[in-house]
Amino acid sequence: MNSSNELTVNNIEGFYIRKVTPFGTSAKVDCPKEHLGKTVFLVITSNEPESVNL
Repeated sequence: MNSSNELTVNNIEGFYIRKVTPFGTSAKVDCPKEHLGKTVFLVITSNEPESVNL
């Protein structure tokens, strides 16, 4: 994992805020099937956004 305090990404189609959930001995983040085969970036934050109820 690369650590940084800033990320710049071009050509964003949209974004989701999701919780990481358990999956066997690992973890997963759900997203719609329409994104199968696409490259995605998973950004890990140090705290929860105050205005989002997950």
